Amino acid sequence: MSTTGANADPLAALGSLPGVAESVESVRKAVDRVYGHRVMRRRSNEITSEAALRGARGSAALSGADWALEEVRRRTDFSGDGDARVMGAALRLTAEAGQLLSVWRQSPLRVLARLHLVAAATSGDEVGRPRLAGEPVDEPLVELPLPGADEMHGRLEGLSELIITGSSAPALVTAAVVHGELLALRPFASHNGLVARTAERIVLVGSGLDPKSVCPAEAGHAELGRAAYLAALEGYVSGTPDGMAAWIAHCGRAVELGVRESTAVCEALQRGAA
Repeated sequence: MSTTGANADPLAALGSLPGVAESVESVRKAVDRVYGHRVMRRRSNEITSEAALRGARGSAALSGADWALEEVRRRTDFSGDGDARVMGAALRLTAEAGQLLSVWRQSPLRVLARLHLVAAATSGDEVGRPRLAGEPVDEPLVELPLPGADEMHGRLEGLSELIITGSSAPALVTAAVVHGELLALRPFASHNGLVARTAERIVLVGSGLDPKSVCPAEAGHAELGRAAYLAALEGYVSGTPDGMAAWIAHCGRAVELGVRESTAVCEALQRGAA
């Protein structure tokens, strides 16, 4: 996404793209419904915990580790094969996200570096910092052209400036742009998808749209499927108004499906209490 030009608030400008206002309103109504559920008033901590688990499972699935929810719930050791490590990284990131909300608006690059450090869980020189020229990126499920290091650093700084400056854009628009830009740039040597989806969660929660973190967009993205996810991402990377609008709408639908997950949890808890 270009962050230059006469428009002082390019994120807000995206809100006027065709269909975006409708997506924003649909998401707001869905979120309001789950927050108004009677179970949320009494057992919101349980809903938050379950949403975190389902969100982590969904994010890992989009990075190739598509486990059943009950398997994630049952396992305690995620140090085995590659899929187990991906799942472990997703769970760690979900737990870490809530600790970084206060830092995000002041230092988003610091938060992103921390997220990569948590996801990678190694001590390599490439961990916890954006990649340098010539360094490879391990993100096999995203096959889009990889921006060079100079372009990546410039755009990452631009994204950081937008977040620090603030925007009148709806939370959904900001979250979609942060998510899409990080996937397009793939600034780290690995785990970029997991980091991008966690950053989306941070924006949705920190903006006040989903303050209790009960609307796991990652679960919605997984439900929509990897093919649809990558097709929508291509629209974002194209930079065209239609492509950008389609990506934002896709992210909005993912949030709505996350809401549906938590609503189902609320209904199950309510039946159990009856």
